[in-house]
Amino acid sequence: MNFTNFGRYILLLKAVFRKPEKLSIYIKAIFKQMDFIGVGSIGLIAIISTFIGAVMTLQIAFQLVSDFIPKTIIGSVNRDSSILELSPTITAIVLAGKIGSAISSEIGTMRVSEQIDALEIMGINSPGYLILPKVLAGITMVPLLVILSMVLSIGGGYIGGTLSGAVSAAEYVQGITTDFNPYTIVVALVKAFVFGFIITSVPAYEGFYVKGGALEVAQASTRAVVVSCITILACDYIVTQLLL
Repeated sequence: MNFTNFGRYILLLKAVFRKPEKLSIYIKAIFKQMDFIGVGSIGLIAIISTFIGAVMTLQIAFQLVSDFIPKTIIGSVNRDSSILELSPTITAIVLAGKIGSAISSEIGTMRVSEQIDALEIMGINSPGYLILPKVLAGITMVPLLVILSMVLSIGGGYIGGTLSGAVSAAEYVQGITTDFNPYTIVVALVKAFVFGFIITSVPAYEGFYVKGGALEVAQASTRAVVVSCITILACDYIVTQLLL
């Protein structure tokens, strides 16, 4: 059964990446989706990232009780964990819940109300017209949101650490600037690109093949979020294994 779903998913992607009929319509749709996926998620990502950074700093400070370990380590650990793991993965999982369910229910409703059938009768490549702008917007905007998340997470750590007195401002700044490896950002952006593709394509697949009515659309929406989250975590492991 899972192999059947995977096969249908691959065939759907093949139809999605077929040459567009009219480029101008697609470009307009891509910008609309960029606004929905990227700009519409900035507030949520900003709040989550800032608090996660602050909490991480406090927890690292709590665990570093030895006098032999300098306080600057708090900044270094928070920087690397935010860039490599927390920012890409938590951003992706939050967006899978917010955007994945919306994409799945939108396409699912179009399927059950026979709007997709109408598009196909008019000779329009419906997977390309409905899904391609979402996928392109996802792989463009999710990396940008992850970069924002990294900056705010490290900034949140600074605020949390200095306000609580766990680490001084100078020590934290020294920690985040010492032994920085730019390659970690490359790994994070590769993850973000992969996650952006998953967040948009998996829910689109779930919505596109819905049969039934409102109940089935709701079930597909739930399934889309669950499958997206599991796929994100599996790909997180694979990308980390390959690149680090």
